[in-house]
Amino acid sequence: MEMRLPEPGDALTGVEMFAGLEPEVRQRVIAAAVPRTYRKGQLLFVENDPGESLIVLRRGAVAVFRTAPTGERAVLSVIRPPDVLGEVSLLDASTRSLSAEAIEDCSALALSRPAFMELVHSNPRILDAVMRSLGALIRRLTEQNADHVFLDLPGRVAKTLVRLAGESQAPMITIELNQSQLAEMAGCSRQSVNQAIGSFASRGWLRTEGRRIVVTDVAALRRRAGMADR
Repeated sequence: MEMRLPEPGDALTGVEMFAGLEPEVRQRVIAAAVPRTYRKGQLLFVENDPGESLIVLRRGAVAVFRTAPTGERAVLSVIRPPDVLGEVSLLDASTRSLSAEAIEDCSALALSRPAFMELVHSNPRILDAVMRSLGALIRRLTEQNADHVFLDLPGRVAKTLVRLAGESQAPMITIELNQSQLAEMAGCSRQSVNQAIGSFASRGWLRTEGRRIVVTDVAALRRRAGMADR
């Protein structure tokens, strides 16, 4: 899948939360952050962990999810560069409300809560970006709840694939998620996802390559999901 990468020389390039900062302030943020790497399958944090840092993703992809008492997981989103995660816990000093797992090898910057809060107090524009991020999260959760009411299962799978394809205009888009992970995002069983994927493949909208899904007709998936054409 195509992803946006930070430009060389500035690890915060493209990160909306820090876009309004002066160059020297950005460099102080970078200096205060701790570089981190995560292997595919490694947990960045789990629910109820202390909310100690904001994570700026520089490379790879992270699945953000909740876990039910039965052990079932519901993936709420997949984060890719230059997005951030963990801002909710930093604002209210509470524990993590979600878990996060690297679904590709990742590199990131971790900014501690004290450093983040000092930055917010000295640069109020960052708070605007944080509020927009929280608003986007609320809208996404509201939309997901509506999808479970108004969309059938193949429609939810189609919409999940469209979201994962992102803004790429490439004729073929590779999605590095297996069908179990897709099932967690669409809120259904792996068997149901397998049937939906098989149906879409028979129509020429995608193909599978091992554990990868190659989308070849995003527009058709958008129509199946009831999404407006662009």
